[in-house]
Amino acid sequence: MPLTSQDLNPEVQPSLDELLINPKQSWLRRVFRKRKWMTLRNAIKVLLPFIFLFLAVAAVFIVLLSPPPTPPRVATEAPALLVQVIPVQRESVRFTVTSQGTVTPRIRTTIVSEVTGHIVEVASSYESGGFFSEGEVIARVDPRNYETALKRAQADLAKARTKVQTETALASQAKSDWEKLQALSPSQDLPSDLTLRKPQLAEVLAEFDLMSAALEKAEEDLERTYVRAPYDSMVIEKHADLGQFVNTGTQIATTISVQIAEVRLPLALRDFQYLDLEQVSHGVRVPVTLTADVGHEELASWEGHIVRSEGIINESARVIYVVAQVENPYTTDNPDDHPLLIGTFVNAEIRGREAGGLFVLPRHAVYEGDKAWVVDEDNLIYPRDLTIVRSDSKYSYISEGLADNDKICITPIEQPLPGLRVRYSE
Repeated sequence: MPLTSQDLNPEVQPSLDELLINPKQSWLRRVFRKRKWMTLRNAIKVLLPFIFLFLAVAAVFIVLLSPPPTPPRVATEAPALLVQVIPVQRESVRFTVTSQGTVTPRIRTTIVSEVTGHIVEVASSYESGGFFSEGEVIARVDPRNYETALKRAQADLAKARTKVQTETALASQAKSDWEKLQALSPSQDLPSDLTLRKPQLAEVLAEFDLMSAALEKAEEDLERTYVRAPYDSMVIEKHADLGQFVNTGTQIATTISVQIAEVRLPLALRDFQYLDLEQVSHGVRVPVTLTADVGHEELASWEGHIVRSEGIINESARVIYVVAQVENPYTTDNPDDHPLLIGTFVNAEIRGREAGGLFVLPRHAVYEGDKAWVVDEDNLIYPRDLTIVRSDSKYSYISEGLADNDKICITPIEQPLPGLRVRYSE
């Protein structure tokens, strides 16, 4: 029969010690010990997680509250930034103004026929791109009709000359007859013009002048059968060729002058203060250098002059055009030089005013519009405020803020700080 709690009640049963001491009751002792062991074991199972949790929390608090170990401090020097510097010197500066444009001919002419007939002759160089000297024959119109007209005019002039000579003799004879008559019968009346044959003489003289003019026209018409180059030129387009019938006014060819080429160069209004264009109006030419990429390793260059300003502000671009001229663009003294071809796109550098002594810095060495970083004797950089006279696409020209032999940092630095140590190469 199993043991119940009532069996262990001290009021009903003997004391627990008595039962444990009594050997006869050893089974009770075994039961009690078994129950005691199970109770302790359950208690340990319940309390053990809480004990571990407590120990973990305590360990964390100990670690957090304990001050971290302080490592020994070692004095180290910050590495110097490698930059590139340039020394500056005040130098005499002459401003230049840059522009660009396309080469065009100064003169472009459409040659037309001044006579009528078939083209019976053309020059061997009468092709697009052919060159002609001034007065050289380009083509010729059939001259036979004009040769006949010239002969007719010559004959008419000869007849008129004979009439003049005849009428002159008759007028002289009439005057002589009147003088003889006056000697026989003196009279105070003067001879009339008709008596002296003056009207007849005037008529034949006028006819002679008319025939002379007709002869001159016939000679000019015959000469006009030659179509000549009006100047040193190049043919850029043919409109008529051998065998074609042309009338007066028919287009023969289009030519351009190869004596002078022009380039229209747009200039911003602010650039005019750096140029001496006032001299142009007094006949003084302003030098200009033109450069272009013609497919060689080096850029080709040509020297020219600014000869005039168009004097009108372009309403859309707000610029003023000046005109540069280059003489003999297709003629080169050196075989290695390249001719300045019509239509070439060129860059122009116009010589401007003398600016005096200025410091010249690469434009990328100027920060925030008016600052430069100067490297001192201790290899530390510090900013300098600059007074900039002018900046172009490459350089800034500075009048104040720098001194001779200052070393200017030209390496871009993302966040430069005053006193930053650098090491440099020039």
